Amino acid sequence: MPVLALAIAGITAVHAVDKDKNRFTPPAIDSVETKQMADGVTIAAVPYNTESLASQAFGKLNPYQYGILPVLLIIRNDTREAMKLEHMRVEYIDKSRERVEATPGGEVKYSRSPKRPNMNPSPIPGVRLGGGKNPLANPIIEERGFTAKMLPAGESAWGFVYFQTGHRSGSHVYLTGIEQASSGKELFYFDIPLD
Repeated sequence: MPVLALAIAGITAVHAVDKDKNRFTPPAIDSVETKQMADGVTIAAVPYNTESLASQAFGKLNPYQYGILPVLLIIRNDTREAMKLEHMRVEYIDKSRERVEATPGGEVKYSRSPKRPNMNPSPIPGVRLGGGKNPLANPIIEERGFTAKMLPAGESAWGFVYFQTGHRSGSHVYLTGIEQASSGKELFYFDIPLD
């Protein structure tokens, strides 16, 4: 009987792998050049503003084509205590000091401005012209979003933060609000250049 259970578990695992075709594995944090370490916590940030990077993370969808800059965050906690991330704030700052706050993954689909009314309706009653789906309503954007609220000692977490902006040379990501879980003491801010 145990052999049968193992065989069924193996078939289920293979099916689960086939089902997750769009699996994404972030790069190792040590291989990322754009990172900063402070108080035993390392944070890496990578803008996904090219077609090849977007296809790795989002499949056929490229959020950057629709005015959304995805930035991959990888956070590693090398301390001996857990870190609270629930009050973490992330901003994109360009070289002219313009600040853009991150848009939560669940709200990205609402970031596209509404379409103007069609002033040239179809001559055929009941037929609409120019309709279409919102590509930013794809659930993969929310699934890949950074959602960790707590980071245990010795662990890592990753996910995307989204900004309604284009990527510019000289920009950086600014993070605040990471706290030690036991004391509530806030860590030093992180200011990570994206070039």
